[in-house]
Amino acid sequence: MPHSEIQESMHAYAANVYTSVVEELMKGKQRKFIAVEQEFFRLWWDAVATDKHKQQVHQLLQEGRLEFVIGGQVMHDEAVTLIDDQILQLMEGHGFLYETFGIRPRFSWHVDPFGASATTPTLFALSGFNAHLISRIDYDLKADMQKNKKLQFIWQGSPSLSERQEIFTHVMDQYSYCTPSQIPFSNRSGFYWNGIAAFPDPPKDGVYSNMSLPVTDTNIHLYAQTMVANIKERAAWFRTSDVLWPWGCDKQFFNASVQYSNMDLLLDYINKHSDEFGVTVQYATVGDYFQAVYSRNLTWEIRDSQDFLPYSTEPFQAWTGFYTSRSTLKGIARRASSLLYAGESFFTLYVLKHPASFICKCRALKQLQSLRWAVSEVQHHDGITGTESPKVKDMYMNNLMYGMFNVKKLMASIIFDMNNAKKNGEYVVVYNPLAWNITTFVTVSVSHLAVSVYDELGRSVPAQVQRSVESHSAYDLYILVAISGLSYRKYSVKPLNGKQSAFIGRSVKYKRKDITRADQQSRQLFPVVNNCYQVLFDQNTNLMHSITERETNQTIQLTQEFLEYHANGDVMKGPISDNYLFAPNASAVSVSKAVGLELVSGNLITEIRQYFYSNVTAQDYIYAVYTRIYTVPEGYDEKLLCHRIEQEYSVGPLELNREAVLRTSTNLNTRQLLYTDNNGYQIQKRPFKAYVNNTVARNYYPMVQTAYIEDDTMRLMLLTERAHGVSSQGNGQVEVMLHRRLWNNLQWDLNYNLTLNDSSVVRPVIWLILGTKSVTNILYRTSGLALEHRPVVMFGALSDKPKIPGQLQQNSVSSPVTVPPNLHLQTLSIPGWRYSSNHAEQVHRKQKQGDADFSRVLLRIRHLYEVGEDPVLSQPVMVNLKSLLKGLGSVVLVEERSLTGIWDVNTLKRWKWKTVQYPRFSNSTDSSENCIATVHPKEIRTFFIYFQGQ
Repeated sequence: MPHSEIQESMHAYAANVYTSVVEELMKGKQRKFIAVEQEFFRLWWDAVATDKHKQQVHQLLQEGRLEFVIGGQVMHDEAVTLIDDQILQLMEGHGFLYETFGIRPRFSWHVDPFGASATTPTLFALSGFNAHLISRIDYDLKADMQKNKKLQFIWQGSPSLSERQEIFTHVMDQYSYCTPSQIPFSNRSGFYWNGIAAFPDPPKDGVYSNMSLPVTDTNIHLYAQTMVANIKERAAWFRTSDVLWPWGCDKQFFNASVQYSNMDLLLDYINKHSDEFGVTVQYATVGDYFQAVYSRNLTWEIRDSQDFLPYSTEPFQAWTGFYTSRSTLKGIARRASSLLYAGESFFTLYVLKHPASFICKCRALKQLQSLRWAVSEVQHHDGITGTESPKVKDMYMNNLMYGMFNVKKLMASIIFDMNNAKKNGEYVVVYNPLAWNITTFVTVSVSHLAVSVYDELGRSVPAQVQRSVESHSAYDLYILVAISGLSYRKYSVKPLNGKQSAFIGRSVKYKRKDITRADQQSRQLFPVVNNCYQVLFDQNTNLMHSITERETNQTIQLTQEFLEYHANGDVMKGPISDNYLFAPNASAVSVSKAVGLELVSGNLITEIRQYFYSNVTAQDYIYAVYTRIYTVPEGYDEKLLCHRIEQEYSVGPLELNREAVLRTSTNLNTRQLLYTDNNGYQIQKRPFKAYVNNTVARNYYPMVQTAYIEDDTMRLMLLTERAHGVSSQGNGQVEVMLHRRLWNNLQWDLNYNLTLNDSSVVRPVIWLILGTKSVTNILYRTSGLALEHRPVVMFGALSDKPKIPGQLQQNSVSSPVTVPPNLHLQTLSIPGWRYSSNHAEQVHRKQKQGDADFSRVLLRIRHLYEVGEDPVLSQPVMVNLKSLLKGLGSVVLVEERSLTGIWDVNTLKRWKWKTVQYPRFSNSTDSSENCIATVHPKEIRTFFIYFQGQ
């Protein structure tokens, strides 16, 4: 169950809202309400709602007076989330709604994420939504769109999918999603009759602060005039005479009877005097509003694949700090997501291969579900963004750690069950969750240098051991693993017994160098080389000097330094940085005058450890970089491993009001053009823009998985395992914000404990890839996924002679599922939903739930490439699902579904909005009746698969 924190806010506030709203809706046939986030509704439904409430909810949904919009677990952030996690949290919410009520959301209400991503139109179109609503975009852009009546358009988020996955998008006007709060005849806020929520201790007399004046005979005319004037002001900004007037705001409707009774009076009064006022008003849901606009049958402009990031609310308020805030939480959230991905396929393979297993499937599903829910809830726009209070951050962390513990336990118990475990001999079990063969290193900690590593057949495995960066008493053992897709291998690590041992990394320490006094004339360079790169370090400074890509023999100058932006912590002295905002008061300042260096070299790995000190005599360092380059022995596939320069950073604890960046400067002529990804799904072009104010902060963008700079011939790519802010503040430069520690006296931040006094040390990892555009295009998608989904390492004592349980065992068997290199197996799982995939049946039986369905396997496949990106990899791929999955069993039925699984694609008809390119394309999907599906560039296709004998 969620931690007490959510429980408190839930019972005190959200429970109150749903109880209060449902009761009030029943009292007036005209009243309506929209509900957005399922996590809260579901907790109310399971823990608070009475049978009577439940019956009322069913009735209100039937009547269309309660409408679920979006329907995900949360309203997810759009800037720093990964597409897989957005889909997961939508699927969790949609499955619950469909299972419980037989309903499927058709509209979005994405009013609160801080900026909008171009992935979202694709995602919401694939989910079956008819229209999409957003609010937070740049203040100056919004003003311009408002003036020119361009707040509504058809958004084609993906350049490759264009009109096939487009969505009608409505941007809310300058008043955003709250009722205007000023009323001229009162010194209190307007239209909020229940005042400001005060929890967990509501006032005894029921009088909340800032409650609006009740509507009475004496003021009703003034209220009506104020409301109508605002409606007319807004009407001028839109093309139709339908005005969406949102009623409420954050934490409203906890006392719905006060709200509705005053609203009823006001609406009746305006409609009785509609001749005088020139407007009529009615309660409506988002769906009602979009239906009205749709029925006007206008022709709309098209917006292409540009996103709305970054987001600024005022000249000095760029919301680009949250791209990095709480880096540790961002890292754990992604590790959890990756573990869940591995756990899902591992469990699915196990269930299919071992129908008569010892493991309780229902319990296993609960273990997976605890992590599904934890990963879903942290995608909230005040979760993974790092904009929550420390107490709430701790709740997210606890839930993630608990879910990860459960899934690791499940995976371990599957291994033990399949290997007939006995306690003799230490094994390391490594599972590859990707549906491709992978060759990489995994690291385990050992207590001494002299060890050997063997595979299941007792053959020696290439490995290297060296003193750990982390601790002086431990050693890092790197094991070279080659594992086919969705398979695991077992390795035994034994103390040395005279035979072949792991290579030992030898360390050489270099003297600390004063970089401010380095002699540029007598530059002494030493090389670190593998088959793909030669990296030169400058012995005068101990800094990196250049990288040569050996295949083309192209060299780029490349140096790295840490800098800090100094933030102002006093609102009296100008703009401040906080969890959300980045407002540096000047250019970044270099933090180190001296660099120490240690070179650890071995036959497989060379690790360069650089320590950055504030001066030559300083005792401690705040910054370090560990750079690893890999040499792959003969007979192993080196393509991905050789082409990555792995960097791990150690940053912190920072001083207060410092924002730490790593700046990489090259001699590439990039014209300050940067490329970054939206949600690990598609790339956005980021030309540097000069502004009157706040230019540094407004040129920061989120990097979820990828960023790169390039000139006419070479490209430098950065791949990351957590979100960061990234920018190009100079020609040939890319800088990544790694960590922030802030304290300010902004009252709002103090009230909500939002000043980001984060004294942690963070250890993010970034992979650098250097090469021509054509080479990096081929490498970076697979490399990005290889970083996201590194193999899962489990320890266990297993018997030496395992039973070989069919194809899950790795000895020279092919992998159970292998997809071509331009496709990604995005999900292979058993969701366990209890709903029928036949809609008529589901609507009929929704209240009577059976047991979890273990026979339905969810398969989601994504094409990784854009149209025209690569001559070979950008081609459509024809997949025969029967033969793709034959290693799992015999496929008897394939149903193609909408993105979140709740629609049969053949019955999903979305509204076709008119555009300049009218007539419209139909939603083109070739039916997968015969189990053959063609996956086009950037397509994401979702299937339910049923196997023989399941």
